[in-house]
Amino acid sequence: MTDRTDFLTATRTFYDTIAEDYADRFRNPLADRPLERALLGAFAELVGPAGLVADLGCGPGEVTAHLASLGLTVFGLDLSESMLAIARREHPALRFEQGSMLELPCADGALAGVVSWYSSIHTPVDELPALFAEFHRVLAPGGHLLLAFQAGDEALHLAEPWGHPVTLDFERRRPEFMTELLTDGGFALQAGTVREQDVARAESAPQAFLLARKKA
Repeated sequence: MTDRTDFLTATRTFYDTIAEDYADRFRNPLADRPLERALLGAFAELVGPAGLVADLGCGPGEVTAHLASLGLTVFGLDLSESMLAIARREHPALRFEQGSMLELPCADGALAGVVSWYSSIHTPVDELPALFAEFHRVLAPGGHLLLAFQAGDEALHLAEPWGHPVTLDFERRRPEFMTELLTDGGFALQAGTVREQDVARAESAPQAFLLARKKA
């Protein structure tokens, strides 16, 4: 079994270290991503404005802000205080909290929607059932989950980005495998799609998106 403390600490340290460079590199990440905007728009329409949505692993808050622009009541959560400092600086009207996706500060059934936008990619495979169980716990019956991740079999090992002395693995998953885990965890898949990698933007793998609903 994976030592949960070890991988959470490694993830937090990595993003605390690279936060400002990351935010500069990935500013306005949805600007030329019509498919991603459409998926987030569909999620927003399904959830509706009445319920609370969590953007988990929100980083500098760009997706959180986009969800808010779609009329959702949304807050962001991230392990990295440095990322959260940027999110609060860039989006002062929005709420951001520090915490782990594996131990969410939410009551059972408190959320209408959960977005995990490339935030499960550092979770070891043996922790994924627990992660999805936590998503299931905080969602109300009928609540929606939108999951984005890189598709594939081999992890990307990223060493010393922007010259910083940190490393981290970026896990790639098969959509079929993730769908099976979600189904086993009490979710019903509503839609799934894979976008081929954009070589012009130096993407290293296809991008996968799963939209699921907590069974009533």
